[in-house]
Amino acid sequence: MILAMDLLHLLHSSPGFSAVRFLRRRHPSPTPLRRRFFAVRSNLPFPNEKAKYRKELEAAVDVVERACRLCVDVQKSLFSDEGRVVKKKDQTPVTVADFGVQALVSLELSKLFPSIPLVAEEDSGFLLSNNLVDPVVSAVSDKTSFDEESLSHADVLEAIDRGGKNAFAFGTEPATYWILDPIDGTKGFVKGSQALYVVGLSLVVEGEIVLGVMGCPNWVIDTSYKPTNDVEGYKNGSSRLGIIMVAHVGCGTWIKRLKAILDSSTKISSDWTRCFVDSCCLVPKARVCIPESQTWESLPLSVMYNARTDDDDIGDKEIHLLPTCCGSLCKYLMVASGRASIFFLRARSQTVIKAWDHAVGMICVQEAGGKVTDWKGSELYLAADQVGRRIIYPAGGILVTNGNIHNQILEIISSTSKVV
Repeated sequence: MILAMDLLHLLHSSPGFSAVRFLRRRHPSPTPLRRRFFAVRSNLPFPNEKAKYRKELEAAVDVVERACRLCVDVQKSLFSDEGRVVKKKDQTPVTVADFGVQALVSLELSKLFPSIPLVAEEDSGFLLSNNLVDPVVSAVSDKTSFDEESLSHADVLEAIDRGGKNAFAFGTEPATYWILDPIDGTKGFVKGSQALYVVGLSLVVEGEIVLGVMGCPNWVIDTSYKPTNDVEGYKNGSSRLGIIMVAHVGCGTWIKRLKAILDSSTKISSDWTRCFVDSCCLVPKARVCIPESQTWESLPLSVMYNARTDDDDIGDKEIHLLPTCCGSLCKYLMVASGRASIFFLRARSQTVIKAWDHAVGMICVQEAGGKVTDWKGSELYLAADQVGRRIIYPAGGILVTNGNIHNQILEIISSTSKVV
């Protein structure tokens, strides 16, 4: 059985709501759903009186755990002759799991919290045009708390579109809503190797992120494990251990094993372990994550430091650049768990920065002791997109750190005059 200290070693070694106008798409009227009776476990790691949004967090943990199980089941199918991997117009890999997770989360949250809207990545038009409705319904049906016989195609399509870009319009006042990234790191998901991917869900209340849950089904602790695209290597890999990270405003960031993906005979600890960012105080000693789509030379620190991907004998003018992992939330997870000190993202005119790629990561890092700002030191403004709350506009880019070295890096950014 893995105890709390072992899990800590794991991390470092490997209420009124604002009015919203809903604009529903028209699908054939779904039949009434019959709900199964699944108890939501009340096993959060902090006292009830400290967690104002405990009920919402318990529900978020429950649905993210089941969403991770859905991801694992669908990912296994990618290695069959009928692997369901398709591409959107922007060539980003999208899988049945992406839409399945959005449908599952939307279905569950809309029944528990019907007045709170959902901001999410996908919409059903893509499913319909690619004839993928059947496999998505199949993936969702045995993971919901509803009677699977009563779950129709229309139910699933409605659930997906509840989070789509045309679902509702916000006003200028601070709003309350869920933000979901069904799968952050879909490229890693498709690879089937140790590349990380994350299911990320957060709740914004009156403009403030108050809780977040990240599920990472393929977190790896065995450092001898090597990436592989081999089918048997993936299916039989014993070093692949899922984790779930939760954060609640004022209660810290916590992590535990994700038992949803393990064999029922596997004995695991249900203990939560408190997460903290690393204690690095000097920029040259930091461990840095950057997007796989950006080069070291495009970032401000490159003026002063050369990047090294190994950590042997790092010189005064060198810095440790961690191997890239797919998706932004994976990098937030790395910083919040203490495995990385810095995550840099440069804003580019041709790239739109989406709220769901950052919201849950922001609260997890902040509650672990870190800091998240734009390149000018201002907090990220989630309401900049007044209608949809889907896009953010950070000046220059996004800087995520352990807090200790945040101001040092902002000074470097300012001195290099590279802010766009």
